[in-house]
Amino acid sequence: MITISSEWLQTWIISLLWPLTRILATISVVPIFSHRAIPPQVKLGLGVMLTLVIVPTIPPLPQFEIFSLQGMLILIQQIVIGLAIGFSMRMVFAAVDLAGQMIGMSMGLGFASFFDPQTQGQTTSINQFLVLLTMLIFLSLDGHLVVVTALANSFITMPVAVNGGGIDLMQVAKWGSIIFSAGLMLAMPAIAALLIANMALGILTRTAPQLNLFGIGFPITLSMGFIVLALSLPSMLQPIQGFISQGASNMYQIANPKVETPQADTVGR
Repeated sequence: MITISSEWLQTWIISLLWPLTRILATISVVPIFSHRAIPPQVKLGLGVMLTLVIVPTIPPLPQFEIFSLQGMLILIQQIVIGLAIGFSMRMVFAAVDLAGQMIGMSMGLGFASFFDPQTQGQTTSINQFLVLLTMLIFLSLDGHLVVVTALANSFITMPVAVNGGGIDLMQVAKWGSIIFSAGLMLAMPAIAALLIANMALGILTRTAPQLNLFGIGFPITLSMGFIVLALSLPSMLQPIQGFISQGASNMYQIANPKVETPQADTVGR
């Protein structure tokens, strides 16, 4: 008759719980995997499957009680590491979303905003279009595989332990500047063209006050925005690829703090 001792059962729970915590924390934040269209059961199943694949390759885990002080500290550490890895790539999509928000508001599509369940806020159709475009570029560069690779490497460079290495939270916060710089760079052509159009409409209104600015201004800015967006889409491909590569480099820097980050042109190969 097979008997299962409490020590043996606790060892199995520990070997799965702490790696699963880091993996699920990453899945809850990183693009594609964290999308609300994916059912929670699928995310949990994916996390368990990745855990079963990664656990045999990681160093031995510390044997602490799960509900002890050391066990809770390790659990919190795994959550922070997983969130930081996912946040590094999430910033790229936040920058694209900001660019779409600025373009949509400049075009006058703020009147046509709707609730986005993914970001839990108001968004425009330009936001959704650019984010979906970025998702396709992300998948074409094998970004989802880069995420899994960085996550697996993090268990080697930052093992599950009380003093198993940490992350520079200040550096992660500084990487947040990419949201504003990259978003502004992507939206700059459309913003500049719409600014010129609005200035021309302002001059036209001053010279001919009898014109209905709201009657002619909205179709002009809307048409100008779509034309500029269509013309600038081919040139957006390379910057978005560069932002994704930079996000992957930041992810590798978190997962491998003592190893030089890979070059941007190697991501996706």
